[in-house]
Amino acid sequence: MLKAYHQEELTEAGCDEAGRGCYAGPVFAAAVVLPRDFFHPLLNDSKQVPAETRYELRNYIETHALDFAVEQVSNEEIDVINILKASFKAMHGAIDKLKIRPRLLLIDGHMFYKYKRVPHQCVVKGDGIYASIAAASILAKTYRDDYMRLLHYQYPHYGWFNNKGYGTAEHRKGIEIHGLCPYHRKSFNIVSAQMEIFDPQ
Repeated sequence: MLKAYHQEELTEAGCDEAGRGCYAGPVFAAAVVLPRDFFHPLLNDSKQVPAETRYELRNYIETHALDFAVEQVSNEEIDVINILKASFKAMHGAIDKLKIRPRLLLIDGHMFYKYKRVPHQCVVKGDGIYASIAAASILAKTYRDDYMRLLHYQYPHYGWFNNKGYGTAEHRKGIEIHGLCPYHRKSFNIVSAQMEIFDPQ
């Protein structure tokens, strides 16, 4: 069972990102403030939840959360500032959008760039420990998946409807045949990596 909160005195917001390891598209992040009694039996790290359940959870989270927000940072900006900084920038942007100002941030992972004067607690695999981080994981993942499905209709040969920009065999084969498109992260050095993968020798 996920923990409802980290401590009892301060208003907490859970934060997580989605799409950090993708070859293409933006990185998304979400920040979620939950009531102390929030509970859903299926809530977990988004990677552990079937796709259809994620959308059921998203609706439940958005209905019952005290506040939530989602932000994205484009692949162009990722190429300029790097994916780590872009992930933190997306988290900061999501926190900026919250109407309820958190006094403690619960961050999934082992590091974070401090947000203003708000203290934070990094939690490795926190999306499987705290409900607010798991909720942020669900929102970031589903909003990003929706975005990549829309991009799929512009560039169907990469299979983004299914792989959401991750480096699956289908996506890599599309790159081999069609090259990169404007939504690929050029800083990820994808082309040289793929030529190695598809070298017939």
